[in-house]
Amino acid sequence: MQKFNCLIVDDEPIARDILKTYCGHLDNLEVVGMCGNALQAKAVMQQQKVDILFLDINMPVMDGIAFLKTLKKQPQVIFTTAYKEHAVDAFDLAACDYLLKPFSLERFIIAVDKALEHLQEQPRPAETVYNDKTTDYIFIKAGDKIFKIEHDELLYAEANGNYTKIVTTQHTLSPAMTFSSFEELLPPTLFLRIHRSFIINKAKISHIEGNRVFINGAEIPIGQNYREAFLKHIGL
Repeated sequence: MQKFNCLIVDDEPIARDILKTYCGHLDNLEVVGMCGNALQAKAVMQQQKVDILFLDINMPVMDGIAFLKTLKKQPQVIFTTAYKEHAVDAFDLAACDYLLKPFSLERFIIAVDKALEHLQEQPRPAETVYNDKTTDYIFIKAGDKIFKIEHDELLYAEANGNYTKIVTTQHTLSPAMTFSSFEELLPPTLFLRIHRSFIINKAKISHIEGNRVFINGAEIPIGQNYREAFLKHIGL
């Protein structure tokens, strides 16, 4: 059985112990460290591979959200906190799940399952075909058909677990390929990632209002972690 390394970061000893106990109920989880603050966690992550990070938000020295922003390569992050008002920020930072204290073992397992799905998802070569970035189109295999999609036809794409929802002017497709794999097919000069779950064709933006982009009648959120780069890219 494959083991996944877990790091628990919480300034409350009781909270750390509860998480360690919950992890102990799942044979595929290995707790490699328990830290009381973000700086201790950073030191552990520099020495140890971490697959799943259980991260409190309100901690001394540096809060969990600020700590997550310092990580160049993020593991699967499950926030654990007593304050629900941080949920939007957490998901904008691509958190896998958000556990509101006190949480049950059942709710903990649901969060872990989400993290494991992300860790175990792999691109499926059978669902992709050769694509050359020098062309102005891509080929996508969905089901038993292969679709040619002109860059100009592609409106936006949305992450959907092991699938990617692709919305064009002609079709809505759901090929069995991961979001990151689909993103690699697209020229970054034309397509922008504005949220952990959305890539857009910048030429198709009708207008921007607050933290939303509007494309062909669809309302697409701008993630807090992507907003600055997005605005800079479009010259604002």
